[in-house]
Amino acid sequence: MQDPQYPARRPWEPQAQPQIRLTDAQRDSVIQVLQEAFSQGQLDEEELDERTGKAMKAKFGADLAPLTEDLGVAPQGSTAGSGASPFGSPGGGGGQRPGPREPLPSTPVERVVAAVGHGGNYLFPVVAPLVLFLASDKISPYVRRQAMESLNFQLFCLVGGIASLLLAWLVLPIVVVVAIALGWAVLPVIASVASLTGRNWRYPTPYRFLKDD
Repeated sequence: MQDPQYPARRPWEPQAQPQIRLTDAQRDSVIQVLQEAFSQGQLDEEELDERTGKAMKAKFGADLAPLTEDLGVAPQGSTAGSGASPFGSPGGGGGQRPGPREPLPSTPVERVVAAVGHGGNYLFPVVAPLVLFLASDKISPYVRRQAMESLNFQLFCLVGGIASLLLAWLVLPIVVVVAIALGWAVLPVIASVASLTGRNWRYPTPYRFLKDD
């Protein structure tokens, strides 16, 4: 006999939609909205830190909704309609990372961290931007972008320098080595200053080993 507390579902009754867990890209989308709100003065630094922390720990769309509903904006790829998550769905078009040339907002703390990632190459080449790139993947899109730029530049200098030294018996590779050495000595300083001012710095390298999705 059927327990009256748990009646059988009738065929015409709609089945409850299961909650789908958020992806990292969807959390990043909300964090970008929060950073933009901070840059426009809608949030102060304490509110930004608090909401960013909650966004990083969120598991479902309902956890993220209160973080942006009073800002008058929605994360990229938001959808309307009954049962649809306001933050997109895994594998959908929402929550994609910004393109490589799309400007990214930043906080004063993020600018300092990004500058350290560039300048850290003088003490720990390749290692400094690599650690920062891995650590910032879920925290700050701006720091992640700058760490990726710094890492790409260091890898380019390393590979280009080694290849040129192996071909040192030619004249052109010697010129390339000198150019790479000058760039390695000067460009991280320029990149650090650019990051401190909130610019989206890009190294003038012809090839990038790591690229934005």
